[in-house]
Amino acid sequence: MEVISRASFGVVVVLLLAAVFPAAFANSASPAPAPFATSDGTAIDQGIAYLLMLVALALTYLIH
Repeated sequence: MEVISRASFGVVVVLLLAAVFPAAFANSASPAPAPFATSDGTAIDQGIAYLLMLVALALTYLIH
């Protein structure tokens, strides 16, 4: 019975240490994020194309 209580005490101590000292169990720091990429215009072109398709769909619905 004494072994079970010591084991449970050990588990509680480890959990408390993990909560108090998270840096002790952490991995290495993640690399810095990549610099912000500038758009080459394809996203704007695609957005305009989607907008024109929605306008065409609405006109087709209204005319039909």
